[in-house]
Amino acid sequence: MALVSPYQYVWSSIEGPLAASLGVSLPALGGVFTLFVVVQAGSQFPVGWWRDRHGPRRLMLLAGVLAGGGYLGIAAATAVWHLYLFYGLGALGVGIVYTVAVNTALKWFPDRRGLTTGAGTMAFAGGSALVVPFVRANATPEAYPLVLRTLGVLIAVGILVGALVLRDPPDEWLDGAGPETSDGPSETDGSAPEDGDSGTPPGGTDDHDVTGGGTAGDGRALDAGRQRQYASREVLRTWQFWLMYAMFVGVSGAGLMLTAKVVSFADALGLSAGTATVSATVLPVAGGVGRLVLGEVSDRVDRERAMAVSFSLCGTGVLAVVWFARQGSTVGFVASVVVATFFWSPQYTLFPSLVGDYYGNRHSSANYALLYSGKMWGGLFGGAVAGWLVAVTDWPTAFAAGGLLAVAAGAAALLLRAPTARRQARDADA
Repeated sequence: MALVSPYQYVWSSIEGPLAASLGVSLPALGGVFTLFVVVQAGSQFPVGWWRDRHGPRRLMLLAGVLAGGGYLGIAAATAVWHLYLFYGLGALGVGIVYTVAVNTALKWFPDRRGLTTGAGTMAFAGGSALVVPFVRANATPEAYPLVLRTLGVLIAVGILVGALVLRDPPDEWLDGAGPETSDGPSETDGSAPEDGDSGTPPGGTDDHDVTGGGTAGDGRALDAGRQRQYASREVLRTWQFWLMYAMFVGVSGAGLMLTAKVVSFADALGLSAGTATVSATVLPVAGGVGRLVLGEVSDRVDRERAMAVSFSLCGTGVLAVVWFARQGSTVGFVASVVVATFFWSPQYTLFPSLVGDYYGNRHSSANYALLYSGKMWGGLFGGAVAGWLVAVTDWPTAFAAGGLLAVAAGAAALLLRAPTARRQARDADA
């Protein structure tokens, strides 16, 4: 996760040198980050479907080739279409790494979903913190190719080595509790039930509520192996999924806009180059810490309330970024970036954990992949739509719109409830 994080967090630092090297304007590269988000998010469902049936190893080997080769190709690019092609291939590798890493961890530690996903996704956010200063120091048309080639080799070697040791837990990992280890096939034998098979054992959990909303970590641990296992088509029939999807789009739109455009925003409002560099550096660090902290907190308290607080504070932080930028306050600007990112980034911890709480672990890769596809629309807002808003209005208006989206997502979290037993039975009969 840490190795592939530069694709998302370093783009704002290399787009300038790339544009200068290719002899084009920055708007000509405006779709690259959006392409990354669309490919990375859009790959999640097919990758998750395959991973749930065939295990993680072969996919991770492919990811090493794609993610490492992507940067090697970008370093050698001589035309704009080369850049789009290789960044897209790299994005596919990032998507594979992301869904395999998150869902493999969830299968090993279903009783600590928040902390588990927090630790994994923290690496995705924080891993690039060591890279950003190095890239910014070499952000010239002459120096960046060597930087990207070095990153490409490190990414490829690291992922390929990791793939050799990655595996799913044994069948008896949950001590024979529930359908995952008794009535259903294992995660790694390639014979998982097709979509539409809920995996609910005869006389199983349809006569009581699943754990999830409104329970703490101990309750989730108790039922981690025996709750009803929703397949993807069943998940799509629940209103909870669609509300979470709208929330995912809103908060990811705000966060991805901040990630992709914080450097340009700082420059446009006349803040110093040092402010832009510090902001780009602390952004992944704040995101990584936020994922770990909020993930652990959500294991101990109501996860839906953790979402409401986190996303609302994210939106407030983005609005504060706008206010301090207008005041010309360097300290306030950087501090607001930290707050906004700290409370935005946990969406990638809280949502997969809540999907597991609501819908079970057996199809967790595919089910979370459906939700994660909302990042495509968030990326569209954070990239193309935000750019359009800047063109027709101004930078503060575009960022304020993103902040309001995040606040709305936080308010919507208060409406979430776990699927009830009656609803589960009705869905199963539908």
